Amino acid sequence: METDRGKSGEKRGFRSGFVGIIGAPNVGKSTLLNSILGEKVAIATPKPQTTRTQIRGILTGDNFQIVFVDTPGIHLSKKLLNRKLVRAAERAVEDVDLLLFLVDATSRNRKEEFAVLDLIRKLKKPVILVLNKIDKVAKENLLPLINEMSSIYHFEAVVPVSAKYLDGVDVLLDEILKHLEEGPQFYDHLTTTDQSREKIIEELVREKIFLMAEQEVPYSTAVQVEDIEEDDEKAVIRTVIYVERPSQKGIVIGKRGKFIKKVGTMTRMELERILKKKVFLDLWVKVMKDWSRDERALQRLGFED
Repeated sequence: METDRGKSGEKRGFRSGFVGIIGAPNVGKSTLLNSILGEKVAIATPKPQTTRTQIRGILTGDNFQIVFVDTPGIHLSKKLLNRKLVRAAERAVEDVDLLLFLVDATSRNRKEEFAVLDLIRKLKKPVILVLNKIDKVAKENLLPLINEMSSIYHFEAVVPVSAKYLDGVDVLLDEILKHLEEGPQFYDHLTTTDQSREKIIEELVREKIFLMAEQEVPYSTAVQVEDIEEDDEKAVIRTVIYVERPSQKGIVIGKRGKFIKKVGTMTRMELERILKKKVFLDLWVKVMKDWSRDERALQRLGFED
C-alpha cells in the first residue's frame, strides 16, 4: 500500500530544520521568537542582555517543523559572565541550518553588528537579514539601510519586520521555509519549547526583576529553583534570587518587602496561567558575592563553558 512516508519514516514533502536567531543585545530576538510562535517562550524586556541562555522554540505546521534557537546578544565585554554568554551564543548556532541576523533598524551599533558579522563569516551558513522595528522607521529610510547591509555581506534575503506588531512575520516564515530541506519531525506537534519547568520559572522571576529594578541590579541577579512540590491542584515552588552585594539584597526585598512581593505576585499569576493550577511561590534573596565575576559561582549557577 502506497504511503506518504519514505523508507526512513520521514514524511514526504515535510520540511524541517534548526534556525538560529542572532544579533546584538536588545534588537528584539526574543520578541520575534514569541511573535512567530504566538505564545511566550522567551522573556523579553526593554533592557539589553535580558537573554542569558539558549532557548529553543518549536513551530510545527502541517508540512514543516522549524526549531528556532534564540541566543544571548553578541556584544563586546570584559566581564566574565558576558564573555560566557557570547560563547554560549556562538556554540548554540554552530549546527543550525539557517541563521536569522536581526538588526534594530532604529538604533544601530556598528561595532556589535560587525562582531555578529565576524561570527557569521566563520559559520559559513545561509543567512537571512531581518530588519526589526520597522514600525518606528520611515519607509524611505529603509532602502539605504538595506543597501548598506547588502554591500557588506551577501544575504539570502532581506526581510523588514515589526516583531512587536507581527508585520512581515509571515513573509519571514515563507522565506525560512524556502531554505529548509525535507527532514524529520524532531518534536511532537504540541511542543513549543524544550525548556524545563524549572528554567521557565527562573526566567519569569528574572524577567520581573528586569522590568522593575533599575541600574545594575537586574544584571547582578541570578535565579535558581530549589524545589517544586505539586499535585493535581497546586504547586509549591521554592526559589532563590541571588545578588552580588548586601545593598542589592535590600533593593530586591524592598521597603517592608514590597518589591519582592510584587515580583512574586506577577510571577505567580503568570505561572498559574501556564501550569493551570494554584501556585504558591516562595522567594528568598541571598548574597553570593560577585557571582558574575567568579568562575566557580557561575558554574554553580549553570553558566558553564
